[in-house]
Amino acid sequence: MDSNFKNQLLEKKTAILKKWFDAVADTYPDNTSSFLKKKKAQFTNPVGYNLAEGLEGLFEALLQGVILEKVSVFLDSIVRIRAIQEFAPSEAVAFIFQLKKIVRQEFGSDVLQQQRMSEELAAFDAAVDDLALYSFDIYMKCREKIYDLKANEARSMTFRLLQQAKLIVDDQD
Repeated sequence: MDSNFKNQLLEKKTAILKKWFDAVADTYPDNTSSFLKKKKAQFTNPVGYNLAEGLEGLFEALLQGVILEKVSVFLDSIVRIRAIQEFAPSEAVAFIFQLKKIVRQEFGSDVLQQQRMSEELAAFDAAVDDLALYSFDIYMKCREKIYDLKANEARSMTFRLLQQAKLIVDDQD
């Protein structure tokens, strides 16, 4: 990524991160959204805290060049929560794509029409798309784990019920 484009992103970092955080928080119901936006303390609002930290980490990774090992920690902290909260797959990872729109709003149409800037923006967009694909992989792994846990719990419950009904004899008795 060109240092000029990177520098401009760094200058707008605070505004971009605030808008991005607000956009993600707005995907939750109103009362949850307002709570997430009010407090970002680690212990009083762990979801808001993880979201804020994760988005900042992802933004930094985009500026430095996406390295999957680096971004996986940040993506995992956000996507894992969204997977547990039963977001649809498209809803769970849509927050990544919101960054493109926010960056365009911050830069304005005049700047983005410059040839060099549009090339840098295209490279930035490609990196954001890569993040989205990787976040989908994380989401699916989390959902698979949830389904495995539910299936194991159902098997255990069925086994216990059959034991209680004396339809299965445990060899350990």
